[in-house]
Amino acid sequence: MRQPVTDAAAIAVEVARIHALAPDGLRRTWREVFGRTPPASLSTSLLGRMIAWHIQERAFGGLGRDSRRFLDSLARAGASPRRQLKPGTVLVRDYQGQRHTVTVGREGFDWQGTIYPSLSPIARAITGTAWSGPRFFALQRARATAKPKRKSAADAAQERQRSPAPGRNGSQSATAVNDAPVRLVTAAPA
Repeated sequence: MRQPVTDAAAIAVEVARIHALAPDGLRRTWREVFGRTPPASLSTSLLGRMIAWHIQERAFGGLGRDSRRFLDSLARAGASPRRQLKPGTVLVRDYQGQRHTVTVGREGFDWQGTIYPSLSPIARAITGTAWSGPRFFALQRARATAKPKRKSAADAAQERQRSPAPGRNGSQSATAVNDAPVRLVTAAPA
C-alpha cells in the first residue's frame, strides 16, 4: 500500500485506481489495507468500496462521535431500515374478495386513478378503518408492544391444538409483484 496522503486530489486518484483494479488486485489490496484475507462473500464492487472508504477515513478522519452514537443506537434497536419502493412497483392485496392494485409512482401511490401521498389513506379507504398502509400491504410487520411471554412446551402444544394450521379457513398465501410475502385471508365461499 502507498504512503497515506491527505491531499484530496491524490485520494481521489487512489480511489479511482482501486475501482479500476481486477478482482485479484482488489483481494491483494484488501490484504495490504486490512491485514487479512477478504471475506469470500463480498462482491468485487463491495470490496472496492470498502477499501476506498478505509483510505478516505484514514486520510480525512472517520465518523464523528454523534454519527457513531446514532448508528450504534440504530444497531441496538434492531430496527430494519425503511423499505424504499421503486417507482413502477405494483402492490397487490386481496381484501374481502376484491383485489386492490397500487402502483408506486414518483409523486406517490396510484390507486384507482388517484395519487395518494402514502399507503395509509389507501388502506383506510379500502377497509373503512384506520390501518397502517405498510402493514396492510405486508411491507412491515406489526411491532410488539411488550416482550412476548415465554411459553412452556405444554403451552405451545395446547396452542397448536387450538389454532388451525396455515392454509385452512379460507386463508391463502400470495406474493406481491415486488416479491414481498403477503398473507391474505379471504372469506370462505357461502
